[in-house]
Amino acid sequence: MTDSTKNGALHNVVVLLRVLIGWHFLYEGIVKIYNPDWTAMGYLATAQGPLKPFFNILTQDALIGWIDAFNMAALVVVGLCFILGIFEKKAAIIAIGLLLLYYFAHPPFPGLYQVNVEGNYWFVNKNLIELVACLVIFYLPTGHRFGLQRFFIKNDTQLNTENL
Repeated sequence: MTDSTKNGALHNVVVLLRVLIGWHFLYEGIVKIYNPDWTAMGYLATAQGPLKPFFNILTQDALIGWIDAFNMAALVVVGLCFILGIFEKKAAIIAIGLLLLYYFAHPPFPGLYQVNVEGNYWFVNKNLIELVACLVIFYLPTGHRFGLQRFFIKNDTQLNTENL
């Protein structure tokens, strides 16, 4: 296998990763939008770990509506950007920020009682894994290969090593 073939295969895998993570974010955002009873209140109120006081502040009546709206909007925006292959680096930064918040709201640290989480794997959970995958998308954007980003590039000579 030549280096260019390996490079193409790597980019194709990152495209698949980007679209799947985009679908996950978009789905989570849409589900929250269409559920009139959804709020981040329970998740934030049961936060664990060293940042618990910060997350408890976010549950205040004056803030929770804004937190809910921001969370839904950010999920939808990241999902659409990843699926459509546009503004990937900006979307990846937003996704990483969200995932860091989710991770530290309920960190899988030994000795913490876990509430509202899908498992405790001693430091590693799905949020951390998806965060690292978003780092891959940040460093290997693929919208110019498969996505709307290709329509914003006039020709291949405008691609630089940062976009590859």
